[in-house]
Amino acid sequence: MESLITTFHIDWKIIIAQMLNFGVVFLVLYLFALKPLKKIMSAREEKITKGLSDAKTNAEIIMKTQQEYTEAINVAKAEAHELFKKGKSEALAKRTEMLAQAEQEVALMISKGKQSLEAEKAKIIADAKNDIVRLVIMATEKVLEDTTDSTVKKL
Repeated sequence: MESLITTFHIDWKIIIAQMLNFGVVFLVLYLFALKPLKKIMSAREEKITKGLSDAKTNAEIIMKTQQEYTEAINVAKAEAHELFKKGKSEALAKRTEMLAQAEQEVALMISKGKQSLEAEKAKIIADAKNDIVRLVIMATEKVLEDTTDSTVKKL
């Protein structure tokens, strides 16, 4: 062993001094570096854990909100469909009412037109009668004039 110590120049005083140096450096590093680093790491771990739990909670809230949104959309679609049906039925009823009213107006216009035509026809017939009567009178006067003229000439 002695030959090993002389060959490698190992001095036990230096080894003890290096062990002491190592112990001091380890103690300093432990107190000033590892402990604060450990605190920082544990605080960071807590923060990450809290962030993950918050993310999980937020995901649940988002899913719940999305379900409520889907339900609200479905309800709105159903209401819109009902309103559309109601509007369509009201429009059909209004259309039927307007068609009936238009038919009544057309019937009234036709009856007024018929009355107007009948009145015009009666007027034309009356005018024609008056014209015929006048023509008959004129023809009669002419015939009478001719006959009176010929009888007067005979006399």
